[in-house]
Amino acid sequence: MNMCIIDPGHPVNFFGINIGRNLQTHFMPVYVVNAYDIHDPETFKEYPPRVAPLLQKHGAKLLAMDTEAKALEGQPKKMNAIVEFPSEEAAYKFYNDPEYQSFIHLRHDSTSNCTMIILKQFQGK
Repeated sequence: MNMCIIDPGHPVNFFGINIGRNLQTHFMPVYVVNAYDIHDPETFKEYPPRVAPLLQKHGAKLLAMDTEAKALEGQPKKMNAIVEFPSEEAAYKFYNDPEYQSFIHLRHDSTSNCTMIILKQFQGK
């Protein structure tokens, strides 16, 4: 059996296609870190039950969530979450999904000071 191991952090040109970069974009997990303050809990309570099945649809896993985070530095926000997606592409597909866009206003209207970032898995290089 022949086996080819490709390090996604290093570009590999395969018939003109940079498959190392493509593997990193399509197959490496990424982590979406959310932090925001909830100023309208009544409106916000409609958001989690709608977003949960959509996260699952896009292969995401909720790794951590806390509304009482402890700060080592700075001021924590009311809601803090880390969500793992199977790839960066999956994170963008989730965010741009028309179903998500149809109710994203629930989070926008009920929260403030939002930060939502995508972190790539550390490669140790």
